[in-house]
Amino acid sequence: MDPRIREHAQIIADHSADISDGDNVVINAPAAAEELVVALHEECAERGANPVYMNNSSRASRAFLRNHDGEFETPDHLLAMYEEMDAYIAVRGDVNASETADVDPETNAAHRRAMQPVLEERLSKKWCLTQFPTAGNAQLAGMSTEGYENFVWDAVNLDWDEQYEFQQQMVEILDDADEVHIVAGDETDVTMSVAGNSTLNDKGEKNLPGGEVFTAPVKDSVNGEVHFDMPLYRQGREISGVRVRFEDGRVESYSAERNEEVLDGVFETDEGARYLGELGIGMNRAIDQFTYNMLFDEKMGDTVHMAVGSAYPETVGEENEENESAEHVDMILDMSKDSIIEVDGEVVQRNGTFVFEDDFE
Repeated sequence: MDPRIREHAQIIADHSADISDGDNVVINAPAAAEELVVALHEECAERGANPVYMNNSSRASRAFLRNHDGEFETPDHLLAMYEEMDAYIAVRGDVNASETADVDPETNAAHRRAMQPVLEERLSKKWCLTQFPTAGNAQLAGMSTEGYENFVWDAVNLDWDEQYEFQQQMVEILDDADEVHIVAGDETDVTMSVAGNSTLNDKGEKNLPGGEVFTAPVKDSVNGEVHFDMPLYRQGREISGVRVRFEDGRVESYSAERNEEVLDGVFETDEGARYLGELGIGMNRAIDQFTYNMLFDEKMGDTVHMAVGSAYPETVGEENEENESAEHVDMILDMSKDSIIEVDGEVVQRNGTFVFEDDFE
């Protein structure tokens, strides 16, 4: 076994999911990630934890959704298992990243609505989402398998204490902030309030790799237009050229150059999917190229991402309304040129460089 796999498993067990003696652990991973699953079972055994392995098959999911009548019920047996668990580890790793491309977006949205209680229960426990470097994801990223392995483990196996200190400088700026203003190129000019909300420092715990700071906009405060010029991969399809117009927090119009119908399914899921639940700023400099994998792409330095749908409760202040939705869909814009982030009128990032970095001008 590649020693980096065991290092990956140790970071998950110690740093991310904090696996302890007696913990009931659910590991949800595809067969392609079996080596990491094996290493995680070793880590669980050493800590006296009790692992259960769920094989996450995209082919099986596709078969279920394409043959279902669309009237979904919450799976109480799955909910019961999550109620009994202490920690949840989800591992991504595709053989075919487009396996679910022919699932109807409305069917997928209906399924997500039925699964929302399961998701909420899962997120109430210790959890970690990570990536195993498979050939399918390497191909999607336009990289060799070996090159993608190096890319993933360089981003995952960081000194997370050092990364935390770097990111904390941006957290301190946003925590005392009222208004955030983002301009990028000619098509993005958006303002939002973050007053009263908390900014979290993602140091590779719930998401591994980490490398972002994120908060929630005040629900009705977002105004302006955003061109998300970096594509996203959802339901096995690439969505590109997304443009969104916000009025008093709500998405009032949108378009996409490719696969707009997938966006239709997102925004039609529920009313909460029409509002932003997250503003995130990428700060992981080890992630230096786009790979069509949101777990990495949203952490990339020189980017900002915004997620329509549910807010993370811990980012929402007591006086503010928490946006609730069965969706949480991140979209990214490039901030490497012709861009600024202003916080309360002060420029804190210009062309991807933060005010606290040496080359800020």
